[in-house]
Amino acid sequence: MPDRRDDLDSWLDGRVDPLPPPPGTFELIKRRARRRKYRRLAITAGAAAVIVAAAVTVPQVVNLPVLNPTTAAGAANGHRTTAAPSAAASTSSSGAESVVPAPLGPVPAEFRPTSVTFIGLYSGWVIGQAGTPGHCATQYCTSVARTEDTGKTWAGAPAPLAGPADGATGVSQIRFLDRDDGWAFGPQLFATHDGGQTWTAVDTNGLRVTDLETVGNRAFALFASCTGTGAAFASGCTSYTLYSSPDSSDDWTPVSPATSGLTNGGQDGAAALVLTGTTGFLVAPQGILYGGPVNGSGPWQVVGRLPCLTGTAQPDGQPAGALLGASTASDLILACTPPAVPGGQQKKLIYTSVNGGVSWQQAAVAPGPGVATAVAASPVETFILASSAGIEVLPAGGATWEQATVSGGVPAGGFSFVGMTTDTQGVAVPADATAGAIWFTYDGGRTWVPSRISSR
Repeated sequence: MPDRRDDLDSWLDGRVDPLPPPPGTFELIKRRARRRKYRRLAITAGAAAVIVAAAVTVPQVVNLPVLNPTTAAGAANGHRTTAAPSAAASTSSSGAESVVPAPLGPVPAEFRPTSVTFIGLYSGWVIGQAGTPGHCATQYCTSVARTEDTGKTWAGAPAPLAGPADGATGVSQIRFLDRDDGWAFGPQLFATHDGGQTWTAVDTNGLRVTDLETVGNRAFALFASCTGTGAAFASGCTSYTLYSSPDSSDDWTPVSPATSGLTNGGQDGAAALVLTGTTGFLVAPQGILYGGPVNGSGPWQVVGRLPCLTGTAQPDGQPAGALLGASTASDLILACTPPAVPGGQQKKLIYTSVNGGVSWQQAAVAPGPGVATAVAASPVETFILASSAGIEVLPAGGATWEQATVSGGVPAGGFSFVGMTTDTQGVAVPADATAGAIWFTYDGGRTWVPSRISSR
């Protein structure tokens, strides 16, 4: 009998060889499988972190989401630096991609700022104490707030697990170099290298950090041996050593023998740092000025002697008798401030140097009212002087000081810090932290407006 199957039946009975998939198909499947696995792990880890956070008791930060939220589950850029890094500096110097910004929440109630730091024009952080009844073991807890619009709005950010400055413990000051690397100090030292998502305590071997500044890809700090108690953490300091660390690590080492063990003959002294883009300066006890490269390429040496003594330390650690500022590596300004006389009057002699502190010339005498607390120079060499009476301005090339206009009036006690980011923009911190605000200028220091540190 003839075969009734046609050619189609024969083809169906034959061996079928499947076509190979397009190139890269298997790798794509593997990558997608890995991503699903990582997502499951992340969800599991997140759930575990919530369980750990709920189980661990941290007396200072219970239920305050912006006060050290990550610690239970597992910080003018510089204080006296006049030129801040570019606003475009959004990655660390290591070249790695900048980390995802830390989750932000509301600013805690009753925020009391003690220090401010900016990278560029818009991005800044303040540190201080804040309190919400029932949420802290003490009345107030260390808190950090962040702005991305020059103080128009603020949000709460993670903070170091530390209280206010109290002798050898706590923190009161903050510095950020870029969006990743920041430090909280005074007197303890904490560091973050993930944009403030986590803060880690740095062991200083019992020494107190009285000043810290950043520039380029490094941080510089003064480690001191001190005996001051309470908020006066930088008083009773008898020895200072300049340390430095790369920005993305916590490898703190002495800068040079010349800047180690600086002393005022064993007596209470003060010291301070000022950094420019290429050169750093150290105001040491007994009025000696040191200088050196800020890129870690060489030691620091004695530059010269100041025309006045440094005196003792202010509450924030800065010298009470010699306040240094810089507009460039060559152009420096110095406010020599002898002790105030009764009534709060103080003779304030202003000196300038055009050769990096080798020699000095008296440039002006600042108004008498108030006790000087900080000095700054804008890039065009407008001089700004903060005091317990307010803020004074000496325009570039001018000979007459102007009393700055402070919106809402000068806060009680005046200002403890002033710094200029550009020719026109600057920031000031009130001496009385209960003011709950910092002040900004946008016209070279002539007028200042408050920015309240709160969610609104």
